[in-house]
Amino acid sequence: MFSYEMFICVLAIACLLEIPRGTAAASCEPIRIPMCRSMPWNMTKMPNHLHHSTQANAVLAIEQFEGLLGTQCSPDLLFFLCAMYAPICTIDFQHDPIKPCKSVCERAKCGCEPVMKKYNHTWPESLACEELPVYDRGVCISPEAIVKADGPDNPYYQDPSKCNPDRCKCKSVRLAQKTYSKNNYNYVIRARVKEIKTRNHDLSAIVEVKDVLKSSLVNIPRDIVTLYYSSGCLCPPLIANEEYIIMGYENEERSRLLLIDGSIAQKWKDKMGRKVKRWDQILQSRANSGRSNTKRNRH
Repeated sequence: MFSYEMFICVLAIACLLEIPRGTAAASCEPIRIPMCRSMPWNMTKMPNHLHHSTQANAVLAIEQFEGLLGTQCSPDLLFFLCAMYAPICTIDFQHDPIKPCKSVCERAKCGCEPVMKKYNHTWPESLACEELPVYDRGVCISPEAIVKADGPDNPYYQDPSKCNPDRCKCKSVRLAQKTYSKNNYNYVIRARVKEIKTRNHDLSAIVEVKDVLKSSLVNIPRDIVTLYYSSGCLCPPLIANEEYIIMGYENEERSRLLLIDGSIAQKWKDKMGRKVKRWDQILQSRANSGRSNTKRNRH
């Protein structure tokens, strides 16, 4: 099995060698797809694995995944997409560019398909994992290395059976006055999502707070703040560069804003902001009325 360092060396040598005109290797071309310029290879070949005849066509197709990439639903997604849309081209693999390993596809699908389903989309048939190489069909490319072993003997192997797409099935919470009163949210903000971060399987959302509709325990600045998920699932789902009304809870001891079970995130609408303010007034009025009745009963 090639090590990752050997892989980089092979690519460097392939790109530095002066390739004579008229040879098959002349069909390699520099990657011009912006999303794929961070990959550990810089030469590709068209048509790609999805039959795009030019990189210009491939750019238009791969850009549809920008929103999904913004959710950071899988650390393997960008690598997998680039391996399909801008496949590595080297001297040794001119005629049959290397495909991504089946396990890379399955990891990307496992993390991202649940997010796609929230928006009534499914994993594209053109990116089906079933036909991609495994250890007994030849070489394939993964983020860890170019590997010939994609089975249990491979140290990077992950058992697809352990990937349960329904594990991150988010509960649908309908935002209404009854729900708002029952869930007793600590904070309600209007915010634009900057990015979703994953660290040691912990998720957090970096957001720019546009307005604070409610804050109970933690001071929330109109600035960049972090919202912490309680699990490795993106529930409620958020997409980068979108603006939401977000309702959640606070950890006063750690001064953290939390997104836990029952939290709500919906695309921002002015009408919803007005509703929440009205609901809050009703709740405060009831609370004040309750306190007044308690005082009268004491006397």
